Amino acid sequence: MAQSATNLIAGPALLYTGAFGATEPADTAVNATPAASAWTEVGFTQDGVKLVGDQAFLEFEVDQTNTTPERRQTKQDWMVETTLAEATLENLSLTMNGGTTASGAGFKSWEPNETTSATQPTYKALIMDGYAPQQFRRRAIVRKALSTDGFEVAYVKDKQTVLAVKWAAHWVSSSIRAVHIVDQTS
Repeated sequence: MAQSATNLIAGPALLYTGAFGATEPADTAVNATPAASAWTEVGFTQDGVKLVGDQAFLEFEVDQTNTTPERRQTKQDWMVETTLAEATLENLSLTMNGGTTASGAGFKSWEPNETTSATQPTYKALIMDGYAPQQFRRRAIVRKALSTDGFEVAYVKDKQTVLAVKWAAHWVSSSIRAVHIVDQTS
């Protein structure tokens, strides 16, 4: 591939959440906002939205050479990481994979789930809409995600209160991949 400045990418991404199994936008709709009936934008983020891929390999060893003769993939992890700049109860619920909400005249509240370790967690689906080469759009869909880190809410005199979150992707099925990435091309 020849060098091209039009392949350089910069700019923010929008992040949406939906229920695990939510209807995904068609690849041809990569430049359109996901349907509000299935997808909710999380609001402002801080320091970007990252899609992180990681993989691990088994290294084979033999006596006849000191060069690794072959590797086999043993693990693949995908994460979406961001800092939610809007420290709302709805975003707090996203960082903790749900919970119980209530509201009434002049208030709303949230309490975390308390379940046994054997309880199936509530998975989410994520859409990350950012830029692709040539100022087109790129969409990454994580089909089955779970927030896997803890969080803290800090109230500091000279700093913004934010919620850092990491969602890990999980296996869906033998025919449906955990992650789908599509670029707009025209």
